[in-house]
Amino acid sequence: MPICIQNELPVKNKLLEEGVVVIEENRAKNQDIRPLKILILNLMPKKEETERQLLRLLGNSPLQIKVEFLHTTSHVAKNTPQSYLEKFYKTFDEVQYSYYDGLIITGAPIEHLEFEDVNYWGELNQIFDWSKTHVFSTLNICWAAQASLYYHFGVKKEQVDDKIFGVFEHDVLIENHTLTRGFTDTFLAPHSRHTKIEEEKLPTISELDVLARSEEVGTLLAATKDLRKVFVTGHIEYDADTLHNEYVRDKNSNLPIEVPVNYYPGNDDTKTPKNRWRGVAYLFYHNWLNQVYQQTPYDLTELSK
Repeated sequence: MPICIQNELPVKNKLLEEGVVVIEENRAKNQDIRPLKILILNLMPKKEETERQLLRLLGNSPLQIKVEFLHTTSHVAKNTPQSYLEKFYKTFDEVQYSYYDGLIITGAPIEHLEFEDVNYWGELNQIFDWSKTHVFSTLNICWAAQASLYYHFGVKKEQVDDKIFGVFEHDVLIENHTLTRGFTDTFLAPHSRHTKIEEEKLPTISELDVLARSEEVGTLLAATKDLRKVFVTGHIEYDADTLHNEYVRDKNSNLPIEVPVNYYPGNDDTKTPKNRWRGVAYLFYHNWLNQVYQQTPYDLTELSK
């Protein structure tokens, strides 16, 4: 089934080129079906790149999905024109009385700041709180995963001496869990972050299951037992060249950066990297959407009851 997005969203043509099935809003309205409603709070600077990465994964599902985008009003985007946001994005004021099957909150390059020092922390707290009664399942990525663990469970983040940067091996910890069903026992996934979470605190949180972990870089996947909150500390949505682009950017800016771990063939940054985590990414998002579809109420207003 197709993914339903706004008719003029620029990434649509790129998705079509990749073979992702896309349906325009006008056509979707004539289909007698309730699509899953997914809201994406996009905190990344390069919004179109993140849109494409997430829509590609959401589009690989037999379900029809209606996607909307959200941006914060308490932060002025430097890399995205205001006209683009006004055309394709909504604000919290516009969605606060709406209900969604799923909410995705992306990462953000602000790890050097304490959570309370982020200029949209208050607005994000509002969204976290709102999601409890207006969203069935919230998927938090990288910085958002850390922020959500801190907000809901008091799990702190800690700065690391060297950036966690590369493609790392992870072990599945709970066999046949809904979100990791079909995963191999070990799998690869990218990370790109300057902080880590308080790993020792996770086992003390009774509502939380740790689903996948790396001996090198810690937890990758975790979720509450009711699957209403899901946490991904890495970036399985990344393209093959995303880590490369980050590496070149920092290297050209004379920032301290090492070659991404286990990324370039032969550890040679002149060679083209390959995407070795794409299958896991598609499977994870398929599993998440499927469990949302199975458990979310048909009448979403029941979430607030």
